[in-house]
Amino acid sequence: MTNKIALITGGSRGLGRNAALHLARQGVGVVITYLSRAEEAAEVVAEIEALGGKAAALQLDTGKTAGFDAFADQFTKTLGTVWERGTFDFLFNNAGMGINAAFAETTEEQFDTLMNVHVKGVFFLTQRLLPLMADGGRILNVSSGLARFSLPGYAAYSAMKGAVEVLSRYIAKEVGPRGIAVNVIAPGAIETDFGGGAVRDIADLNAMVASNTAMGRVGLPDDIGGAVASILLGDNQWMTAQRIEVSGGMYL
Repeated sequence: MTNKIALITGGSRGLGRNAALHLARQGVGVVITYLSRAEEAAEVVAEIEALGGKAAALQLDTGKTAGFDAFADQFTKTLGTVWERGTFDFLFNNAGMGINAAFAETTEEQFDTLMNVHVKGVFFLTQRLLPLMADGGRILNVSSGLARFSLPGYAAYSAMKGAVEVLSRYIAKEVGPRGIAVNVIAPGAIETDFGGGAVRDIADLNAMVASNTAMGRVGLPDDIGGAVASILLGDNQWMTAQRIEVSGGMYL
C-alpha cells in the first residue's frame, strides 16, 4: 500500500478511467476530473471505493483556463477533507479529444479547440497545481504515436502532441530541483471510444492497425493503464524528460 495521491484529468472514461483503477489497486488515492459526465465519474469513484480505496471526482473544463483557480481551491479542499493532506504526488494530464480532419479542411475553430485542451490547458493547469505538488512527485503528460509517424487527418492533433513533448522537457528542467520527474506517455491506437470509437468499432481499421503493429493486435485500455501506473509508481525517479511510447510497436 502507498499513501500517494494522484490527480487524473479526464478520468471518467477511457484511458483515464483505466489508469485510475490501476493506481487505486496499488493503494493510490485518486482524484479524477470530468467535463460533463458526472454519472460516469461517480461510477469510477464507486469502483475505487469498492476496492477499498479513496477517490473523488471534480468537474473541470481543461480547455478553459479561467476556471483553474477555482478548481485548485476545490482540489485543495478535497485533499484536506478526504486525505487530510495539503499536497498531492502525481499529475496525469490525460484529458483530451481527437479531431480527424484533412490539413486543407481543418478549421481555425477546430485548431483552437485542440490547442486550448491539449497545450494551453496542460501548460496552465500544471503551472497552477505545482505549488500543491509534493517534492519528489511525478507529472505524466500524454502524446501520441502520431507525433512519430504520420497519418492523414491528424495534422492539427499531432502538432499539439509534438508541442506537449517539447513542453514536458522544459517543465522537467525547471522542476527537477524539487525532485519532480516529468515524462510523456505516447499511446498507439487503442480500442476506446476516443475519436468516436473508430479503432474499436471499424473492423477494417482495426485489422489495418493490427497488421502494422509488431505485437499483431490493437492496444487495449489495460495496456496503457498498466503503463501509467508503472511510470508513476515504479522505481524510476531518475527517469525524466522522456517520451515513452506504448504502442505495441506500431509502424516500426
